[in-house]
Amino acid sequence: MEEERRAVIRHRTLKGGRIVVNDGFSTYQCTVRNLSPAGAQLRVTSIIGIPDSFDLLLDDKQSFACTVIWRRETELGVSFS
Repeated sequence: MEEERRAVIRHRTLKGGRIVVNDGFSTYQCTVRNLSPAGAQLRVTSIIGIPDSFDLLLDDKQSFACTVIWRRETELGVSFS
């Protein structure tokens, strides 16, 4: 079992959202799998083309400036700036 390294515990969730880049001209659909005040885990179709920093807009209109902490084929771990 992996050691928990997060300063703030994330809570499981299942929310829709969009990764917004290029001043809103490009978006990527995503699903938020867990969330905390400090960051989130996002599931995407592919990480190709997603930059290291972007805005996350949730379907409930919450918005966060994000920095990518880790990447897997179809997942991103982000911290909120």
